[in-house]
Amino acid sequence: MTLESATHTETVENHAAIHGETGQDDTVRHDWSRDEIAALFSLPFNDLIFQAQTVHRRRFDPNQVQMSTLLSIKTGGCSEDCAYCPQSAAYDTGVKAEKLMAVQAVLAEARRAKDGGATRYCMGAAWRSPKDRDIDTVCEMIEGVRALGMETCVTLGMLTDNQTARLRDAGLDYYNHNIDTSEEYYGEIITTRTYQDRLDTLGRVRDAGIHVCSGGIVGMGEARDDRVGMLKTLANMPKHPESVPINMLVKVEGTPVDDQAALDPLEFVRTIAVARIMMPESMVRLSAGRETMSDEIQALCFLAGANSIFVGPKLLTTDNPERDRDDSLFDRLGIESMPL
Repeated sequence: MTLESATHTETVENHAAIHGETGQDDTVRHDWSRDEIAALFSLPFNDLIFQAQTVHRRRFDPNQVQMSTLLSIKTGGCSEDCAYCPQSAAYDTGVKAEKLMAVQAVLAEARRAKDGGATRYCMGAAWRSPKDRDIDTVCEMIEGVRALGMETCVTLGMLTDNQTARLRDAGLDYYNHNIDTSEEYYGEIITTRTYQDRLDTLGRVRDAGIHVCSGGIVGMGEARDDRVGMLKTLANMPKHPESVPINMLVKVEGTPVDDQAALDPLEFVRTIAVARIMMPESMVRLSAGRETMSDEIQALCFLAGANSIFVGPKLLTTDNPERDRDDSLFDRLGIESMPL
């Protein structure tokens, strides 16, 4: 070995040691500090993506993505004031309040989603918290979707212990309840329920044995330190959420955040990558906002460790890419649907 090649080898080894690029398996941690997370965000982009992809490959097939479909089973009229949400009764966004859908109508949509390649069916209702009679109907939906051979997920707002138990007994696989942002920035986005309310609901769901789906929204005017805080809350839970959706804000006219400056897309990719590193066994979902993302940014998100998306033309009330566009992108990237 020449002096030049030996020096190059030593440089590569030192670089790997500095940036954590070793062959050792990653430990699943629940004790992340803000400084550690901020350091990940600040890595050179190539180093961050390399780390995230390395972590991803140790636990997942890098060329498979889990496909979910999301349906609004009860639209509009929500009493919460989430600043990003067109379904809030506090804002004039053109979204009208509707009644809870009939069970058979929901199951018909689920069959179409399955035929379109979705393996998980997610149902969202615009409630602060459901009434017990609503839970009866939702449980019928869950049982019907499971009978189709699909995983189930619902997002219904805050739950009581009894409601949580009923959802579990109906066979619910996942409960979605996003923390949205950092605890420090939360009051700028929502005033009708507290951050602790959200954490209490997640704890109730987790203790009942239902898988947790929880993530957040970026691009709402928060600072990078708020994205750090959001991921710290998620990763330091007693158990990592099994599913972590990372949403890019979809601006809707009439909501308080519809005039926010667009977030740098590469900062969004960084958020995906840091989430993958911190929660290595979770499904990290490239969620809302794909409609306005270029194919190149989406490809970078998959490279950064995203391995779940929503397919179908709608995300509750906002647009999602048409399936033809997704199929074309996946064909070009060599990505396949993740089997159940």
